[in-house]
Amino acid sequence: MGTGLDSVLGRAVAILRAFGADEPVLSLAELARRTEIPKATVHRMAADLVDLRLLDRTGTGYRLSGGLFELGMRASAERSLLEVAMPFLQDLYERTHETVHLGVAEGHEVVYVAKIGGHRQVATPSRPGGRMPMHCTAIGKVLLASAALSVRRAVLSGPLERRTSHTIVAPGLLNRQLEAVLEQGVAFEHEESTVGLLCVAAPVLDAVGQHALAAISVTGPVGRFRPEQHVAAVRAAATGLSSVLLRRTAGE
Repeated sequence: MGTGLDSVLGRAVAILRAFGADEPVLSLAELARRTEIPKATVHRMAADLVDLRLLDRTGTGYRLSGGLFELGMRASAERSLLEVAMPFLQDLYERTHETVHLGVAEGHEVVYVAKIGGHRQVATPSRPGGRMPMHCTAIGKVLLASAALSVRRAVLSGPLERRTSHTIVAPGLLNRQLEAVLEQGVAFEHEESTVGLLCVAAPVLDAVGQHALAAISVTGPVGRFRPEQHVAAVRAAATGLSSVLLRRTAGE
């Protein structure tokens, strides 16, 4: 059996991952272009994915199907984390009335597990299941600060994407920020991932207290939001979730 795009499974995954958050429907030709898979092969595999309820056929192409959502909800680790975390996230939202996120690390990126925002929430590029680079987000900095040294080195030595004029792309400066995160227990973002947004995040620590299992953040707009004023609330939410997860683990 081949690997990557040489295997049937690899090609199917490539087709499913071709869809973006802002492009829910893609034509057959666009799927072929993005995946670099022959159009005839994409057509055949898309038909199979429709039969499996992983894709839906539309008048102009294909879109992801509800079957994928069902599979995602069965992902035990993130689902269990979300179920335990939701009361803390909701309480944090009630305290701040700003956008609240829960995120975990996957590779060199942040995967957002949850996002809560009310009428005052501002437009953010994040979405549940979405990804962002670690180096330019408050949640990412929290997760990167406590990650294995090999992961930190890989991120710092790799290209640091400049998403805005405020993005920190100097490895030495970013590393000093990560050390400060370990000392202070919180990370800040000042328009580094998106212009106009500020953020503060705190780690959800494991039993040893050195590794972040996840991170919680509060995000708001420049002009109204003062991240320093929400440090205590974010820390309290993250610490509370850490305690519940620890008790659950000890009881297993």
